[in-house]
Amino acid sequence: MSSLVEPSRSGGFRGALLSEWTKFRTVRGWMIGVVLAALMVVLFTFLQANGMHTGYCTTPNPSSCVTGHQYVPTGPAGDAVADTYELVAKRLTGDGTITARITSLAGRIWAGPANEAPSLSDTRPGLTSWAKAGLLITPSTKQGSSYAAVMATGSHGVRLQYDYTHDRAGLPGSISSTAPRWLRLTRTGDTITGSDSSDGTNWRRIDSAHLARLPTTVYVGLFATSPTTSEGSATQAMASFDHIAIDSVANGAGQAAPGAWHATSIGTGPQDYYTRLGNGSYRQARDSIVVTGSGDIAPAVASAGGDTASDSLLFGLVVALIVLIVIGTMFITSEYRRSLIRTTFAATPDRGRVLAAKAVVIGGVAFAVGAVAAAVAIPLGEHVMSANGNYIFPADSLTVARVIVGSGALVALTAVAVLGIGTILRRSAGAILVGVVVFVLPTFTGPGIIGPTSSGGAAMWLYRVTPAAGFSMLGLLPRSGLVSYPYTMANGYYPLPPWAGLLVLGAYAAAALFAARVVLRRRDA
Repeated sequence: MSSLVEPSRSGGFRGALLSEWTKFRTVRGWMIGVVLAALMVVLFTFLQANGMHTGYCTTPNPSSCVTGHQYVPTGPAGDAVADTYELVAKRLTGDGTITARITSLAGRIWAGPANEAPSLSDTRPGLTSWAKAGLLITPSTKQGSSYAAVMATGSHGVRLQYDYTHDRAGLPGSISSTAPRWLRLTRTGDTITGSDSSDGTNWRRIDSAHLARLPTTVYVGLFATSPTTSEGSATQAMASFDHIAIDSVANGAGQAAPGAWHATSIGTGPQDYYTRLGNGSYRQARDSIVVTGSGDIAPAVASAGGDTASDSLLFGLVVALIVLIVIGTMFITSEYRRSLIRTTFAATPDRGRVLAAKAVVIGGVAFAVGAVAAAVAIPLGEHVMSANGNYIFPADSLTVARVIVGSGALVALTAVAVLGIGTILRRSAGAILVGVVVFVLPTFTGPGIIGPTSSGGAAMWLYRVTPAAGFSMLGLLPRSGLVSYPYTMANGYYPLPPWAGLLVLGAYAAAALFAARVVLRRRDA
């Protein structure tokens, strides 16, 4: 297999590169085209961002949300969270311990029409994998507050979770009357330790959580909640507790915290976004308490209605791709049309060197267009979306840099690929048509172009095996193993990791360039 660039009989690669760059920059239409492509990325990003009104807000005070907008709370780290559950609690001052045995965990799942509000009148028995019930310590009943909880789950065993994103595994297995679980939370200053036991005698420490600036008096008690299924159906969980004991050091060793139990429904206001099945409740009978709840305590994913810094960028990049596909093909086909290719090969007999120089020039120009335009468009789109009341999922500077560089690479690889197609076909119209069909058309099955895809499975495959996979570089929506959510194209998630998607696009560009090199060697100019 011969290399793309063979030893030349006249001049070097640097000379060929300078020659091709001179050709490109002296064609005024091409230079105007690349500037317009960059401007269109920025313009369409602004227009799309200005048209986004998700109807969600994340202000500290839900009552300050615009009427009709739903409230998405933010956790201690500033990320959007789901925080909807039923809490039955007492006040605990100072250090102390709460212990309880959970003897059952059952649930209901909404089985009615998707276009109706969920209600208990049309449900079936069932328990979601992340249904949760157990013990919880929190400084406040305000949504988004710091917390630590040890819990039984639908199918993930006992877990210690805190501050929405942290998770540690405890005893495995499901809860039943013959296989109950004993749970315990111990507070020592700002440290909360979770433990579990199968018999109430032999205890196993799961892990500890540090809750910064925990006040002297906190809420401690029992909770239950149950998230929507992966299909979006609302659910409800019901848990039975007994052998409940709260030992408060402030009241003397072994002394229970005083006062009656108080139930609080967290995140169930008219503006709260999380879909619930019925209202939470509790029932007390002698030494046992039954708690019923619906919702979730977990990171928020796309179901929270949030956007990302790259959401408004997608359509602008697609428009820029079309412009650069035209320029990339004409960079080679115009020389065939005017018979100037013979002069080019006479000056540089090594045809592979000519093709490589053209690829570097068009790839470099396209990369600059994509990266510079993205660097301007991303903060602009984020600012406009935030001003419209949209929640923006946070992304660190390295992640945003990845999107900027990835945007440049996406445009550059596409331009190089259509250069190869133009070399093979020699005709501008045919090469442009092939470029648009192969590199642009598949993107219209994804989110953000013409709305949610009508065939999620088809879109997933197209974004895996076609050049559209390169758009995975724009993926910024959060994922979490603590949330049962369909991470599909219809919900805004790309099927491949960012760099894997770019490698798929790179493979197409390499194949097109290699085929062009073979054709260029074998046929007459």
